[in-house]
Amino acid sequence: MPDWLPEISSNPWQMALLIILLSYLLEDVAIAFAAVAASEGSVSLPVALAATFVGIATGDLGLYGLGYTARYSRVLRYRLYRNRHFKTVRHRFNKHIIANVFLIRFIPGLRAVGFSLSGFFHVGLVRFSVGVGLATALWTLVVFTCVYQLGGSDWLFESHYKWFLVPGVAAVLFLINRISVKKIDSKYKNRRNGLAKGKRDAVVE
Repeated sequence: MPDWLPEISSNPWQMALLIILLSYLLEDVAIAFAAVAASEGSVSLPVALAATFVGIATGDLGLYGLGYTARYSRVLRYRLYRNRHFKTVRHRFNKHIIANVFLIRFIPGLRAVGFSLSGFFHVGLVRFSVGVGLATALWTLVVFTCVYQLGGSDWLFESHYKWFLVPGVAAVLFLINRISVKKIDSKYKNRRNGLAKGKRDAVVE
């Protein structure tokens, strides 16, 4: 346990606030931290789960608000409206809001851009909030449960190395994120190049 944690863990409100603030910076680290803290009794399980959920969900809503505020930027509006895919993307965002939120939540690298665009396109806030709530609850439960069970295992329960799970889990999730983003980017580039080649061949014919 970190030296400063016992002082904070004596107050559940302070622990909850710490987890929420940490989730605004690094949500994966916040989930792992909350799970490890709960597994050793530094914070109760309900408080850890609730604080993690509140931190991540409000962070997602904050990105929505940031995107909505960006609508008032003339330069940004001009650039986006000139994009030939703008209307198509806006239509898809507004048509399948909850499905898009789940897609953005579970595909690494899309969260910041996807939720900000949701605000910029002014998709239905109620449905967006419902999607965020459901997707965040599922994501938090999956990651939190895995780390909590690992932290409570016999070979780690009394070990001082338990807290290395926090940076370890964060590093693993970061690597998965980067690998997934590269694969998605590679598929997109291959598809784009294939479409461009098809158009050139059509012109030649």
